[in-house]
Amino acid sequence: FMQYATVIPAVFCSRPNRFIAEVQIGTTRELVHVKNTGRCKELLVPGCRVYLSAAKNPNRKTKYDLIAVEKARNGMPPLLINMDAQIPNDAAEEWLKSGALFPADAEIRREVTHGNSRFDFAITHHGTTHFLEVKGVTLERDGLVLFPDAPTVRGVKHIRELISCVQEGYGAWLLFVIQMKGAAAFMPNDTMQPEFGAALRDAEKAGVHLLAMDCRVTPDTVALDQPVPVHLEFPQRNS
Repeated sequence: FMQYATVIPAVFCSRPNRFIAEVQIGTTRELVHVKNTGRCKELLVPGCRVYLSAAKNPNRKTKYDLIAVEKARNGMPPLLINMDAQIPNDAAEEWLKSGALFPADAEIRREVTHGNSRFDFAITHHGTTHFLEVKGVTLERDGLVLFPDAPTVRGVKHIRELISCVQEGYGAWLLFVIQMKGAAAFMPNDTMQPEFGAALRDAEKAGVHLLAMDCRVTPDTVALDQPVPVHLEFPQRNS
């Protein structure tokens, strides 16, 4: 599992911009770096408990990174969500190297350029190359997890490029790393970005493998755990 060195709890106060949050550590107010440029409005609610990782660079302006948050739920214990945007790729690499998706002797490379694209992973096994793109998921609503939480032109482009890989005879995979436990199903967030959902449905028809995996999350560790069903049908609208 991925492990952070030094993690401390704090209370979230505000988010002046995408990169910075104001938190309270004991009696001290501190500005910290937010390791996720997404909106995360449903997560970063004033007064919620967050977890901070000590920055490795002692000369940095902010001493801590905000990496995880406890999301309040009605009548249930809070849900711990890791929201570090860099963790999904590292956790995915660890998972791939364990032989979970391809045999353990497969060659795994990160950040591989193919055509006009740079994919998160290229996995070569028995002479076939598979390109795999990773997306981290932090948006949860009543057990349903959704992506994206903000429009992503890049995300749509990646899906179209994976479809091209299939047409060229390569394997193509899209892995949604759900940065929490307890998700009942994954769906594209059609309300936020219909183009992403449309591209995802096209990808499945074209033969791109769609996978969603939840994670075991503690304040200082993250590891991919169990598959979560991927639902692509449009949500039922009440007539």
